[in-house]
Amino acid sequence: MLSLGRLFLVVTTLLFGAASGVMASERGTHAWSTDPLTLFAGPGTAYDVTGFIAEDLPIMVLRCTELWCHVDGPGGRGWSVKQSISFGLSPDDWPFDIHPDYPSGGVICLYTGTHYTGAELCLGTGRVVHDFQLLGLDNVFSSVKVFDTSAAACRDRDFQSYCERIIDSQPVLDQYLVRALSSIRVY
Repeated sequence: MLSLGRLFLVVTTLLFGAASGVMASERGTHAWSTDPLTLFAGPGTAYDVTGFIAEDLPIMVLRCTELWCHVDGPGGRGWSVKQSISFGLSPDDWPFDIHPDYPSGGVICLYTGTHYTGAELCLGTGRVVHDFQLLGLDNVFSSVKVFDTSAAACRDRDFQSYCERIIDSQPVLDQYLVRALSSIRVY
């Protein structure tokens, strides 16, 4: 049960947004700073500097353009260059890296329900879906079965935002991908 003070804080934040980087974002995509980030008031160096975030720190990405992302983390909230942000599980774990122990050459099946229930979509090796929205299947999958292969699965279209290398079946997708999967590459 929320206390009256906590409820007021939640409502105020929803209505007016967080005024600064003092309050950590609860919504957004988890990511990492791969280099020190200079934060700007807008997407470009012409804007005022709003803060700095050291490298190898967890951050929340609130939205991105082609070259810039609006981020929140220790050091503030603001826009920083996208090339200095990793959307992998950790700063060094990028899901598109080739590892000899990752299986390839099989099939992956996605399910709309948890524990392999609901509608099923199976994809074979070499299949790439840049945007499930174009298939009318954006943000619908909740579980995955893996048959002798692996896949890079991402929260946003064109392999943006939070990504994960899936090598084992998951009765419930990762908390950042469940009903939030938008692109996939099967190896």
